[in-house]
Amino acid sequence: MARPTAWPDKVIALLRAGNPDAAIAQIKVAPSARELRALEKALAAGQLAGRWKDVDVAIRDTIDALAGPRLHRSP
Repeated sequence: MARPTAWPDKVIALLRAGNPDAAIAQIKVAPSARELRALEKALAAGQLAGRWKDVDVAIRDTIDALAGPRLHRSP
């Protein structure tokens, strides 16, 4: 069983501190799509979903980017 990470809590702390730009920067360099989905669930649980439109867009865009196929060069 995977251990829950503290990353979503740190991003929510940035949002509650009134710094959505820093939260968006963290979202863009998220470790994985799993953490982003955990962040979405935490925002919904804290009734914060939809409060910051730019944050919601950044989450969706980053999930799409991480879920998409990787481009690579053949040897």
